[in-house]
Amino acid sequence: MTLATMPAPGERLPIGDERAAVSAVFSPLYQQIKSLLVAALERGEWKPGEPIPSEQDLAARFQVSQGTVRKAIDDLAAENLLVRRQGKGTFVATHHEPRAQHRFLRIAPDDGEERATTSRFLECKRIKAPAETVAQLDLRAGDAVVYVRRLLFFGERPVVLDDLWLPGAAFKGLTAERLAEYRGPLYGLFETEFGTRMIRAEERLRAVAAVPGAAALLNVAPGTPLLQIERVSYTYGDRPVEVRRALGATDGFHYRNTLA
Repeated sequence: MTLATMPAPGERLPIGDERAAVSAVFSPLYQQIKSLLVAALERGEWKPGEPIPSEQDLAARFQVSQGTVRKAIDDLAAENLLVRRQGKGTFVATHHEPRAQHRFLRIAPDDGEERATTSRFLECKRIKAPAETVAQLDLRAGDAVVYVRRLLFFGERPVVLDDLWLPGAAFKGLTAERLAEYRGPLYGLFETEFGTRMIRAEERLRAVAAVPGAAALLNVAPGTPLLQIERVSYTYGDRPVEVRRALGATDGFHYRNTLA
């Protein structure tokens, strides 16, 4: 038994087989436990927002020490897959938490004042995947994608114009009507209704001049400097599940990041 032969969604290995899977991989033991925990998360053994078993229970399940389990959980918490809550336990991270929403939203006002963010969806349709997107999402030529365009507002001001491309097979049922009635974070919708959780993202930033169409939507003059953010987001197994191109206002707003 190896990690490659982990059970299907909803299934679980017997304790002995899970321990065999740990022993079959030549890496530090805590990393092996971490891999098994990620596999359990990927197959939905514990849902977003739900608690995972205690360190003691996991140690018994995998037949390792609590310290080994704790180190694996520490790594997963640092990677935002799990969340520790003092006195309550450890929970599966969810995009519905405010802290998770800000993890992927890097545009912030210069004055530091918090403003409510809202979305206006302008378009949602299924199209043939553009050639560049086929490669980015690891699709086949001719595969469909769901294309979404939205405006993100800080208070009353439109600040970000987003264009998104999502794999059509994974996002069946995503429609303009569903987006129009939804009021939560977009990644929360993807997580809850389509079983897709964004784990990490790669971004490229560059300065561009606003073309007339984008300028009108962002309420700026054509030629105004904008920040273009090109993002590919990944779920479990390092599988790409979103391509996004965002145009952000630079007058009164900036891109923030933390380098650790």
